[in-house]
Amino acid sequence: MTRELDPATAREQVEAAWEDDILPTLCEFIRIPAKSPHFDPDWASHGYIDEAVDLAEDWCRQHAPRGSTVEVIRLHGRTPLLLVEIPGSAPGEVLLYGHLDKQPEASGWDADKGPWHPVLTDGRLYGRGSADDGYAVFASLQAITTLETQGVPHARCVLLIECCEESGSHDLPHYLDHLGERLGRPELVVCLDSGCANYEQLWVTTSLRGIAAGDLEIDVLEQGVHSGDASGVVPSGFRIARSLLERVEEATTGHILLPALQADIPAERQDQARLAAEVIGDALAGKFPFAGETQPLSSDTTELVLNRTWRPALEITGADGLPPLAEAGNVLRPKTRLRLSLRLPPTVDAEAATRALGDTLTDSPPHRARVRFHPAQASNGWNAPSFEGWLGDSLERASRHWFGKPAVFMGEGGTIPLMNLLSDRFPDARFLITGVLGPGSNAHGPNEFLHVPTAKRLTGVVAEALAAHGGQARG
Repeated sequence: MTRELDPATAREQVEAAWEDDILPTLCEFIRIPAKSPHFDPDWASHGYIDEAVDLAEDWCRQHAPRGSTVEVIRLHGRTPLLLVEIPGSAPGEVLLYGHLDKQPEASGWDADKGPWHPVLTDGRLYGRGSADDGYAVFASLQAITTLETQGVPHARCVLLIECCEESGSHDLPHYLDHLGERLGRPELVVCLDSGCANYEQLWVTTSLRGIAAGDLEIDVLEQGVHSGDASGVVPSGFRIARSLLERVEEATTGHILLPALQADIPAERQDQARLAAEVIGDALAGKFPFAGETQPLSSDTTELVLNRTWRPALEITGADGLPPLAEAGNVLRPKTRLRLSLRLPPTVDAEAATRALGDTLTDSPPHRARVRFHPAQASNGWNAPSFEGWLGDSLERASRHWFGKPAVFMGEGGTIPLMNLLSDRFPDARFLITGVLGPGSNAHGPNEFLHVPTAKRLTGVVAEALAAHGGQARG
C-alpha cells in the first residue's frame, strides 16, 4: 500500500530543516552581491555569481536524497546553471525552477539593514535575494526530501536553477537546448518566484502580463532657442508628446485606446478576480504609498485586480531632454525623449502590440515634427493551463493543511519571460506558480525581506503537490 504524506510530520520536518539548515545558508547567500549580468557586466571576473552557485551546490550535495546528481553546467560566455536530478519512485517527471542572481542594491535601506547584510527579526529575513528568489532552491529540495523521509512516492524531479532571471533569462534557452532530453517531459512545473497578496493564504498565480517598452523621440529644433522668442512660432515638443500619447491612452482614466493592446478576459479569470477581491479588500490599494490624498483608479477592488492582471496600462518610466529644475532656463527645448512601458494582457502578442504602438505614435505627427519610436522590450504574458483535477484538488488541501484557509487564484501584474519559454518547451505541463513576494517584501527595492513562515508553508505545499502528482501518475 502506497504511503501518503502526513501533514503533521511534514510540518515538523520542514520547520526543523528551515531553522537548522536553510536559514543559516540563506544568510550566507544574502552576503554575496551576486548581481544579475544586466547590473554587473563584469560578473564573470567579479565571481559573485559563481560564489552563490557554489554555496547552493554545496548545500544541495549535503541534503539531496541518495542517488541524486548535482551538477553546475557552464556554457561559454553564459552564467552558470545548477542542475539537480532526483530519481523518482513513481512514474512521470517534474521540473522545479529557481534563480540565484539578484537585483542591484537600491537606496533607502533602514539604518540597521542592508542589501548584503542579513537581518532576521519577527519572522522576516531581510537582505537582497532572500525572497527573490534565493529561497526557492532550498524550499524545492526540502519539499522532495520531506517526501523521501516519509517514504511517499514522487516522480523524477529536476531542479533547474539559473543565474540570469533578473536580466530576462536570456541564457536559459541555451541551457534548455543544451540539456535536451535530460530535462525529460515534465507533467508539472513548479516556480516559487511569484507573489502573494497576504501571508495568511496560499496564492496561486494564474496569469502574468506581458510588456511592450520603447523610446519615443520627438525633435522640433536642431538646438534650443529662447522660449520668449520662439513660443507661438515653434511647436512645443512636450505638447506633441502629449498629443501622441493621447492616441494610445485616455488621459483622464488611463484607459488604453488601441484595440491591438486589448484582450477578452476569460470568465474563469473574472470569477477568480472577484473571489480574490473579497479576500484582499482595501489591502490591494492600501499596500501602495500614495502621496497626500491621491486615490486609486477605482474604488472597486475587483476592477483593480483586473486592471493589474488583464488590462493594458501605460507608464512613462524615464525621460531625457528635460533639464532639472535648477538648470531649467527659458528655453524652448529641441528634443523630448520618453521611455514608455506598456503592460499587456496575458494573451496579447507583445511583438504585434509593439508594432501597433510604434505605428500609432509615428503616423502623421503634429506639425510634421520628427518623431521616432525605438522598441526596447517585447515580452509575452502568460496564462496558466487549467488547475482542474489532481493539481487544483491538492492545492486546496495543502492550503488548508498549511495555511488553515482556502487557496486563492489570481493573476500577477508583472512579467516573467521564462514562463512562456517553459510553456512553449513543455506544452503538456501543468504549472504551480506561487511565491512569497507579499505586502512590504519589496523585492527590487530597499528592505527586501523573506516572510519566513510563508516560505515554510510553501515548502509543504510543494511537497503535497509532488505527492499528488506521484499519486495520479500511478492511477
